[in-house]
Amino acid sequence: DLQLALVDETIPDKAKFQLWADTAAVACLCADKELVIRVVDAQESAEMNDRYRQKSGPTNVLSFPFEDPPGVKTSILGDLVICASVVQREAEEQYKSSDAHWAHMLVHGVLHLCGYDHVDQSGTEQMESLETSILTGLGFPPPYEE
Repeated sequence: DLQLALVDETIPDKAKFQLWADTAAVACLCADKELVIRVVDAQESAEMNDRYRQKSGPTNVLSFPFEDPPGVKTSILGDLVICASVVQREAEEQYKSSDAHWAHMLVHGVLHLCGYDHVDQSGTEQMESLETSILTGLGFPPPYEE
């Protein structure tokens, strides 16, 4: 499900979000799962970043994995909250196309929902390698090259 908390011409359409999320979910063996993607403004992102991560200011993507209740099996993967203005600013700063950076943030978030992280060097290398594989497979340039 895609929730747009704002209207902005830089936000990709639902079909692109669907393709990018499906591709990432298949790559990390989380296919056939449901997720909610909420695109928000800087204020909502900052509030959520403070509330859930105790960090100030807006951030590009927040991932909220869903944990099935004991004894209950669902197809819910979790929720992503993406800040439109941060993603657009980062794309410009990194000289990337808007779609390339949106796809990267969506793939990055889905991988977090599937259990990948970047808290140590090994996890970072594994996650970045998978992100690169997914994004180049979608026709985008490698996300971590200058």
